[in-house]
Parts: sequence; C-alpha cells; structure tokens
Amino acid sequence: MESTLDIRQRIHDYIEDADERILRIFNAIIDAEEEEDPEFEPSEYPQLPDYVYERIEEERKKYLKGELKTSSWEEVKARLMEKL
Repeated sequence: MESTLDIRQRIHDYIEDADERILRIFNAIIDAEEEEDPEFEPSEYPQLPDYVYERIEEERKKYLKGELKTSSWEEVKARLMEKL
C-alpha cells in the first residue's frame, strides 16, 4: 500500500504532464470538496508538516527491512505486568 507521501508525490508528478481533461477532473474534485459543509474548514484541519510524513516513511522502510527492534503485544503486556 502506498503511503500518503508516495500518493502525494505521484499525483504531483502526474499533474505536471496531465492533459486538459485530467486537469478538469481534478478541478471538479477540488470544487466538490470545497462545496461540502464540513465541521471544519480545510484550513482548520490539524496539519502535519511534510517532514513528519517523511520520517514516518523512513521508519516504515526500516521496519519492513527488519532494521527496527519490535515487540509483539504479548511481549509488551508481559513487560508492563512486571512493572506492576
């Protein structure tokens, strides 16, 4: 599954060379999103800077390569129970 950062980059790269039809589709999607009456305005949504997503992606890649020490839920519970 692609990360949000990967999707964002893919769309950004695609738009650079997109034809008018695709640009109009994207524009219609944006218009539809802006017309909705959300609880928050898009500018009020909690925003994370891109470096947070980049760091998450770096850690995810390390995890997938087996470079991070991880614990199962059972191991975590056992350690917590030892402290009680």
